[in-house]
Amino acid sequence: MGEFDHRQIINAAAATAVSGGSAAAPTRAPQLSPAALAAAAEQLPSPYSPIVLAGAVRIAEFALIALIGLAIQLIYVVPADGFEWHYVGAILGIAVLAMLAFQAADIYQVQAFRGHEKQYFRLASAWSVVFLIVIGVSFFAKAGDQFSRVWLGSFYVVGLLALLMERRALFLLVRRWTRQGRLTRRTAIVGGGEKGEALISALATQRDSDVRVVGLFDDRGDARSPAAIAGQSKLGTVEELVEFARRTRIDLVIFSLPISAETRILHMLKKLWVLPVDIRLAAHSNKLHFRPRSYSYLGNVPVLDVFDRPIADWDVVMKWLFDKVVGTLALIALSPLMLLTALAIKLDSRGPVLFKQKRYGFNNELVEVYKFRSMYTNQSDAAANKLVTKGDPRVTRVGRFIRKTSLDELPQLFNVVFVGNLSLVGPRPHAVNAKAEEQRYDEAVDGYFARHRVKPGITGWAQINGWRGETDTHEKIQKRVEHDLYYIENWSVLFDLFILLKTPFALLKTENAY
Repeated sequence: MGEFDHRQIINAAAATAVSGGSAAAPTRAPQLSPAALAAAAEQLPSPYSPIVLAGAVRIAEFALIALIGLAIQLIYVVPADGFEWHYVGAILGIAVLAMLAFQAADIYQVQAFRGHEKQYFRLASAWSVVFLIVIGVSFFAKAGDQFSRVWLGSFYVVGLLALLMERRALFLLVRRWTRQGRLTRRTAIVGGGEKGEALISALATQRDSDVRVVGLFDDRGDARSPAAIAGQSKLGTVEELVEFARRTRIDLVIFSLPISAETRILHMLKKLWVLPVDIRLAAHSNKLHFRPRSYSYLGNVPVLDVFDRPIADWDVVMKWLFDKVVGTLALIALSPLMLLTALAIKLDSRGPVLFKQKRYGFNNELVEVYKFRSMYTNQSDAAANKLVTKGDPRVTRVGRFIRKTSLDELPQLFNVVFVGNLSLVGPRPHAVNAKAEEQRYDEAVDGYFARHRVKPGITGWAQINGWRGETDTHEKIQKRVEHDLYYIENWSVLFDLFILLKTPFALLKTENAY
């Protein structure tokens, strides 16, 4: 049997999103049940990625080992023999070997950080193996007389004690973060009945699992889907799950349905693919088996990967750094131009220089973005109930110029650098009531909200491909969505850099910007 091919689902959903949107039904937020509203009202701290945490621990321990070796050299070796560079080489070598040994000992997982005794035993064993290797290499290389035995012994003892103390402190931190919910994956189960009960029970028996089931969702309302199973209440339907995930943090959705229910699964996935969550299909009770490498595991529970959130773990860190570093440099470089633009606006018409507008952000969250004011103050349209058209009398003289050249967008660098609700590159955020042919964008294009699975940006793939400015027709907004989905599926830092470098040339084409 071949691997589960989730691309078929992605392509089918994407095709739906960009095909003749005029037939799409209006999107209305469903009413949540009292139980779902109570669950969504829970105050949650920001989550921490276990993968990023493990990487940070690696970096911290590498630095700790290197600093200990260097400190002992400076305290004991340098006063007697002076500074010798071969000690530095040995210190770095030991630090690298320690990272490899700890990885082989499997102590770079959140489960290990939770402080079981086995972790400390494995750490001590791996650290001892590192020094046995170092002693063996120095013996066969006849380099033993080049290193102080006191330095090497002290390095072993002090390093081991420091690492054990560091792991104990890490245990206390991880325990605290786990209790706060920062290291748990808030999980929604789709599908009730016996399959759902078996899945919830299997997840509950996993030791040190980071999966926390927050509720059950099922479209069935008959006896096949009772109101509560295995201690979990049914919070609503799959459509209500979409609204629920926009009100509270959901990290993972697991289908308990059998893989043979392909039609039903596809129908549900076309509703859920717009969310920035991981989606898995439980396989623990399926009679149909794939090759072992087709599965991933939640503890010992096998699942099939259907969707992954587009930007996660280290990708989030890299994009955040890219936005902050490049955004700050851009803000500094463009500040003279921004000051001149602000002065021109102030001299041209009465009113404030900056203008704030509510737009859709990540996961449909409403965010306020900054722009240079381009309309007369008494005719401004913060909700974008009417699109700006060619020769629009609401636009000032300076406003026409800054809109054509996109200078009005420059204050959004404040959103990127200081507020953090925008990226430099991403799908452009649209105003809440923006319309194409008298239909709101989410009504004109089915699957429109899938573009909100990532943080919106000042510029994007659609903009450098000519789809900027007025979006008065279904075709224009469909093309934007199509390009936005391509960007989301193919994101990388190099892709962001390419789009940024192409943006100034794209701004030279002003035929659709009014």
